[in-house]
Amino acid sequence: MRPLTDATPKPLLLVRGKPLIEWHLAALAAAGVREVAINTAWLEDQFPAALGDGSRWGLRLHYSMEGRDHGGALETAGGIAKALPLLAPQGNEPFWVVSGDVFLPGFPFDAADAAAFAASALSAQLWLVPNAPHHPRGDFGISPEGLAVADAPERHTWASVGLFRPAMFTDIPPGTRLALRPKLDAAIADGRVGARLWPGPWTDVGTIERLDALNR
Repeated sequence: MRPLTDATPKPLLLVRGKPLIEWHLAALAAAGVREVAINTAWLEDQFPAALGDGSRWGLRLHYSMEGRDHGGALETAGGIAKALPLLAPQGNEPFWVVSGDVFLPGFPFDAADAAAFAASALSAQLWLVPNAPHHPRGDFGISPEGLAVADAPERHTWASVGLFRPAMFTDIPPGTRLALRPKLDAAIADGRVGARLWPGPWTDVGTIERLDALNR
């Protein structure tokens, strides 16, 4: 995404007139979410400057400053582990996770989905999308029971949105740099990850060309 991201963090780049992350914030607020933790690292001071306290969306925003506290991004699992006191202050509340660099307008962050997940025995619930040309092999399949499968003849791409339980991350010391995939693979092997398809629009905003296409 350079040179654009030399001066602006990717989630603050404009998509159809507003920063990419604001699409998520508006959708979360519309779904009834009221507290949001934002993990930051690169050019992280721009986030509170641009988004404030979240009151314009009816949200309360919290910032988990990985750059300030640890010298750089902790990747997804490490970032979630650092933010757990914000995501699950009572220690056991399930929470939504969505990447700041995907565009999925219309995704509902449905409270009914969150309630069903909380009542289940699953550790995570993932939403998958059709494979894009830049990721043709996908990530996971879906079993007839609605569980994520690592090795499947037909695989889809994780849309970088899902529901998670804190217990997946409590063994990660805060400040550890760790990707999410090893955690997912372990939980999938134990049959503890649900998966379903998201039929709406979705873009991994990972190149200037994809950003330009969205804005055209």
